[in-house]
Amino acid sequence: RMSSHNMTWISYPSKDLGLTSPEEIEAFIASQNIISRLMHCYIAFFVPTGLIAGTCILIIFIKNYLQYKVIENLDLLLLNFNISNIIMIFLSFTVITRPDYLKATHLTCTVLSFFFNFSYFNSQYVLILTLLILLLKRFPPRTALSKATQRPILYVGFVLIYAFCLSLTEAVLVGTDNYHLETDCQLDPLFAWPEYEIIKFTFGFGIPSFLQILCFTLLFAKEAPAEAPALQEHIRTYPAPYIISITIFICRLFYNVMILFRTTCKLQKSIGTPKNELVMNIAEIVLFCESCASLVFILCFHKPCK
Repeated sequence: RMSSHNMTWISYPSKDLGLTSPEEIEAFIASQNIISRLMHCYIAFFVPTGLIAGTCILIIFIKNYLQYKVIENLDLLLLNFNISNIIMIFLSFTVITRPDYLKATHLTCTVLSFFFNFSYFNSQYVLILTLLILLLKRFPPRTALSKATQRPILYVGFVLIYAFCLSLTEAVLVGTDNYHLETDCQLDPLFAWPEYEIIKFTFGFGIPSFLQILCFTLLFAKEAPAEAPALQEHIRTYPAPYIISITIFICRLFYNVMILFRTTCKLQKSIGTPKNELVMNIAEIVLFCESCASLVFILCFHKPCK
C-alpha cells in the first residue's frame, strides 16, 4: 500500500490543538467566531432564497410543460441544473454544526460525498452543454449537427451517466477503510486520499473551465452569419446562463484552489493551521452560496421565469 493512502494520521487543526500563547488562543477563537457567523448568515439568508427560487423555477417549468406539452432545449438543461442545485442546498445543511463538524460514520460520509459530487459535476457539465446550445443558436450548424441538437434529452442522459461515473470514482478514492468508525464529516471528506482532490480539481474545475473559456472565446471572437442578431442582443436574450457561468467560475476557482492546497498538505503529511481550516470552511460556504445565487439568477433573468 502506498503510504499516502494511510490517512489515519490526519485531523482538523482545530481538533489537534497545541495552543500555548494567548495570541494563538485568541486567533483560534476569532476564526471559530468568523465561521459560525458565516454559517448563520448562509442558513438565514441564502438557503431560504435559494430554495424559494428553485421551487418557483420547478413550478414554472412544470406548468409550461403541462400547458404546451413541449419543453425547450434550454429549459430542459436549466431544469436539470435547477434540480442539481436544490440537492446541493439540501446537502449544505451539513454546515449547520460549524465551527464543529457533522459526526457520521465513514460510510455515511462517503454516501453524502457521492451525492454532493454527483450534483457538483452534473451542474458543471450541464452548464457547458447550455453554453454550447447557445453557441449553436448564434452560429447555426450544418444539417447533421443541426439534427443532433434537437435531441437534448440524449445529452442530458450522457451528462448524468458521466457525472455518476465520476462520483463513483470519487467515492472509491475516499478510501475503503474504517467504514464503521465515526468521524468528523465534510462533504469533501478530509480523510480522502490525495487522488480524490486531484480528480475533483481536474474533472470538476480544470476541464469544465477550459471548455467554458473556449465557449466564451468563440462567442466573442468568431464572426456571426449576417442574419444572426448582434452579440449584445444575443446576450440580452439569454442572460441567465452567461451570468451563472461567470459566478460559478469565480466561486469554484476559490474552492478548488483551497482543495488543491489541502492536497499539498496531505502529501507533505501536514494538517495545516487553524487559519487554513478557516479559509477552507469559507470556500465551502461560498460554493453553497453560489448554488443559491444561480437559482435566483435563473428566476430573475431567464425569460420563461420572468
